[in-house]
Amino acid sequence: MEGGEFLTGKMLIAMPGIGDPRFERAVVLICAHDEGHAMGVAVNRPVEGLTLPDLLTRLDVTPSTEMAPDLVLLGGPVDRERGFVLHTDDYMSDDHSLFVADGVALTATREVLEAMAGLHPPRRSLLALGYSGWGAGQLEMELRENVWLTCEPDEALIFGADHAHKWSQALAKIGVDASLLSSTAGRA
Repeated sequence: MEGGEFLTGKMLIAMPGIGDPRFERAVVLICAHDEGHAMGVAVNRPVEGLTLPDLLTRLDVTPSTEMAPDLVLLGGPVDRERGFVLHTDDYMSDDHSLFVADGVALTATREVLEAMAGLHPPRRSLLALGYSGWGAGQLEMELRENVWLTCEPDEALIFGADHAHKWSQALAKIGVDASLLSSTAGRA
């Protein structure tokens, strides 16, 4: 990005008419961004009928206590067989957690799943299958083409359970009324 400004820790909000159904109304937390690539996790795309306790059971991770039936999310179209956990930074693995934003980290190991099922889980977390990825310059080009808007993250947008309204909530954070957006973009 111009002047070395990268978007790690920011949220992307898909514009109407993005042209890719995998990202229609997506809200993506950018977990890593530099001159060579960008990687993020969509935080509002639930996998129909798949809950965290169900997935942990399939993976032979036994919860220590009763777990809420939080939905597993689809983090993006890349590597959908792999799980990525966004969580508050009260849980950190020295070797495996990636700091993303103030108070938020990303971990993709079995140990974080065991922590989530244990007696001392992260205060807030979500499990996403797959991630969203961009090659060198690709995200920057999409931003110039008005494919995405950006906003600052907050815990409600990242970890909240109201997935159906996160897109409009993210737009409201930057003062945009979703009902007034057009699916066609222009340039001045």
